[in-house]
Amino acid sequence: MGAPFFKFRQFTVWHDRCAMKVGTDGVLLGVWAGQDRPGEILDIGTGSGLIALMLAQRFPQARITGIDSDRDAVMQARENFAGSPWSGRLRAIHTSLQNYCHGPEAASERFGLIVSNPPFYDNTLTNPDSRRCTARHTGGLPHDELLLLSAGLLTDSGVFSLIVPSESERSILRLADRSRLHLHRLTRVYSRPGSGVRRILASFGKSPVPAPIEDSLVLTDADGHRSAEHAALTKEFYLYEQ
Repeated sequence: MGAPFFKFRQFTVWHDRCAMKVGTDGVLLGVWAGQDRPGEILDIGTGSGLIALMLAQRFPQARITGIDSDRDAVMQARENFAGSPWSGRLRAIHTSLQNYCHGPEAASERFGLIVSNPPFYDNTLTNPDSRRCTARHTGGLPHDELLLLSAGLLTDSGVFSLIVPSESERSILRLADRSRLHLHRLTRVYSRPGSGVRRILASFGKSPVPAPIEDSLVLTDADGHRSAEHAALTKEFYLYEQ
């Protein structure tokens, strides 16, 4: 059984009461999303609060709201937020995205950055653990709803960023187009040199850009160590290099 917490340079994430633990996908989105200085950030499916905490460290002026439909995860996120150096700028709300969008706050709130490490899989291969199933499968939050509802919560200049498996690339781009979101940046993530694409990181905005940025990231070198580019991205967070 793994450790009940993961210690970063400036904060600790306890995740023993969360269905999904601290992992590479969340860390990648936390270091990759957002280039400007967003004032308000929304983390959809915040879980332990990992991505919200990373964004609080990266953007010192930002106020971050994390939402999740898992009550235990929200309680743990609140504890992680309270124990961080940025507790005054972080909050966790127990709600689904659908309910949040129909609540009183969403009527007036707009976000300069929205992030999500969303459920990955359809319901054809569901996990018998109901909480882990909710965290990993799209039944409670289909990707079309995620994109459409997020588009309605963005400021005019805001961006929505997410990480999904590589096989979802075409569908995500198609659904974003239906939601009137334009691709700004796409990074294809490879586990090691010569491997197939593992994940994609994608950012969308309400306005088109002249030429969306497309690049790649290889996580490990031929010897299995963290690549130089991966290490540079995460150097302000990980305690030790691997």
